[in-house]
Amino acid sequence: MRPVAIVTDSCASLPAQILQELNIHWVAYYIHRGQEILRDLVTIQRDEFLSWLATAKALPTTACPGPGDYFAIYQQLAEEGTTDIVSLHMTSTGSGAYQSAKVAQEMAEKKLYGLRIEVIDTHTVSLCQGWMVIEAARAALAGKTLDEIVVQVKQMIPLTQMMQTADTLKYLYMGGRIGLSQHLVGSLLNIKPLIGIRDGVVVPLGVARSRLKAYQMMVEMMENAVGKSKIKIAYVHAGALAEVEKIKQMVEERVGVAEWFFAELSPALMVHTGPGTAGLCYYKLEA
Repeated sequence: MRPVAIVTDSCASLPAQILQELNIHWVAYYIHRGQEILRDLVTIQRDEFLSWLATAKALPTTACPGPGDYFAIYQQLAEEGTTDIVSLHMTSTGSGAYQSAKVAQEMAEKKLYGLRIEVIDTHTVSLCQGWMVIEAARAALAGKTLDEIVVQVKQMIPLTQMMQTADTLKYLYMGGRIGLSQHLVGSLLNIKPLIGIRDGVVVPLGVARSRLKAYQMMVEMMENAVGKSKIKIAYVHAGALAEVEKIKQMVEERVGVAEWFFAELSPALMVHTGPGTAGLCYYKLEA
């Protein structure tokens, strides 16, 4: 029996080494830049896109993969002998990826005999989605069944938390992804916004007068949330590795870390966060 296959998309923003080591399959988002149609992390890479974005006068738009994109990967896996697939996607309130994957699931059930697919709305994004993908892939390689993996992932949904800051919410606002944080837009001349995800929606967590203070607020909120429990954490950024290195140092002074890595957002997410974004995605381990 082949292990359960794990499928996600480029917005999970997982480092290439992790994708390869854990045999994670992924589908690229689309980026429409003027007349160009780019494929996230396929025809456009992080450094190139970030350099362009910093000087862009108008934002590109993004689009989730269509049902055909997901069906293609499901079909490929079926032809390789896979019988079970868990497909994990960003919050359905912020993207149509989950809905596209569900349509692809229905197509596969009709056309690909013997293939079982479970599509999961993670209710989150970025490396919070990524942590669920990682743990699902590890479980699959350890021989767990589709049903066991689905239970494990769904248990993680309320535990994963994202916090990030940037110099401005302009990119989220222009991209229509700002959700409940809209009231902050008019007052961001000299403050650093702190945002998170709650029930799949971008929400404000507070504001600070400097990046350093914003990082301190992140760590304090996380410490209050996890108590004495250890965490697994990804330090997430958009061209701001030096900034997340500062966050990492603060975290390790106050919270027990079982596993960590640095990760840079994919271009499709950079569109909405903008250059300089720095933050963290973590989940609490059982004590």
